[in-house]
Amino acid sequence: MKNLRALLPFAAALCLAGVTQLSAAAAPREIEITANDQMKFNVTAIDAKAGEQLKIVLKNIGTLPKEAMGHNWVLLKPGTDLNAFAMAAMTAKDSDYVPAAHKDKVVAFVRVLGPKQTADTTFTLAAPGEYPFVCSFPGHYMLMKGTITVK
Repeated sequence: MKNLRALLPFAAALCLAGVTQLSAAAAPREIEITANDQMKFNVTAIDAKAGEQLKIVLKNIGTLPKEAMGHNWVLLKPGTDLNAFAMAAMTAKDSDYVPAAHKDKVVAFVRVLGPKQTADTTFTLAAPGEYPFVCSFPGHYMLMKGTITVK
């Protein structure tokens, strides 16, 4: 019985270490993407594993007003017609330029940010494929786009 009592603190420490490791393993992979006044994302290609949880942190590092140079981040399903989505987005100001008619094509998004603002979104991509992402603020998507490749 004395031997078991002597092992109790050691067993408790092992359990706590295991819980800490499990918590760290469950945390999403964080990817910071900046958007600037030159209409550029600093990251345009991301590789991910099927089932991996990602957290996209979008930072608008620009200085121009939100009404003139706001930026969002919209992740779309593979095969989405980017031109059709962007055209519809131009009139969707009230929904952060994510058009209701194309909501079924959206996997995740970060709202429109003004200068020096930051926001994030967390999601999991279960199926392999090429997932395009864009800034759908009017006139931006041709320069502000990229792809998450899931294998």
